[in-house]
Amino acid sequence: MIQFDFTVTDPDGLHARPAGQLVKEAQQFKSSLSITKGEKTADLRRLFAVMGLAVKQNETVTIKAEGEDEQEAAAFIQKFLSDNF
Repeated sequence: MIQFDFTVTDPDGLHARPAGQLVKEAQQFKSSLSITKGEKTADLRRLFAVMGLAVKQNETVTIKAEGEDEQEAAAFIQKFLSDNF
């Protein structure tokens, strides 16, 4: 399992359009991917679950990847978040 924290810097937080793209990209990996904010965890492949976390600017989320392509998935998700949020 690979886990990392990410602090959202975008003034709009984790908003719909890039979150939708993130979910779409996450679906290409075989590993289990999740995002956690506080005590809530969501499947990174489910848009409404991700949006339900209501991540705002300056909030930190934890991403977990577990499975056969976890290293590739975690690296990709981390870069995607850095480039978009």
